[in-house]
Amino acid sequence: MKIVQHFKTITYHKWLVMQGCFKVGLYKQGILHDLSKYSPAEFWVGVKYYQGDRSPNNAEREKKGYSSAWLHHKGRNKHHYEYWIDYSLHSVPGGMMPAPMPRKYIAEMIMDRIAACKVYQGENYTDAAPLKYYLQGKDPAPLHPFTRKWLEKFLHMLAEEGEEKTFSYMKNVFLKAPKASK
Repeated sequence: MKIVQHFKTITYHKWLVMQGCFKVGLYKQGILHDLSKYSPAEFWVGVKYYQGDRSPNNAEREKKGYSSAWLHHKGRNKHHYEYWIDYSLHSVPGGMMPAPMPRKYIAEMIMDRIAACKVYQGENYTDAAPLKYYLQGKDPAPLHPFTRKWLEKFLHMLAEEGEEKTFSYMKNVFLKAPKASK
C-alpha cells in the first residue's frame, strides 16, 4: 500500500509544481521537475520511509543519520540550493561556498516549496506556510546572497500578497531580467 501512497504523493507534488511553473512560463522545468524521484535510488527509499505527513527523507535521516535519497536528489535537481554549493578557491570556513542560482531555478525552488507545503499541510495550507517553514530552519541555509535575497523576497511576497501577485511579478519582472542582472 505504501507504494501506491508514495507514488500518489510524489505525483501530486510534481503536478502542483508543474502548475506553478506553467503560470510563470517555465514549461520545460514544470514537465521535468523531480523526475529523479521516480528513479529506484529515490523511489524505493521513499516507499520504505513513507509516512504521508512529511518527507520520507527526514525519516530515513532519523534512522540512518543521513538520507541516501536526498543525496541522490539534490545532486540532480538544480532547483535545490544545495546543488549550487561548490568548493571555494578562497579561504572560507569549511572550504565550501554557495554559488548564485540562476533565476529560473530560484523560481522553480519557490514552486517546489509551495507544493511541498500544500501536499503535507493539505487544507491547513496558507500562503504564509512556505515562509514559516523556511524561517523554522535550525540554521541559516548556506545560500549565495543573490539567491537568499530573492528566495526571501518571494516567500514574503507570497505570504503578504498571495500567489497571483507573486507569480505575476516572477513571470513579468524577475524572469525577464537580463541574465547578467543580479
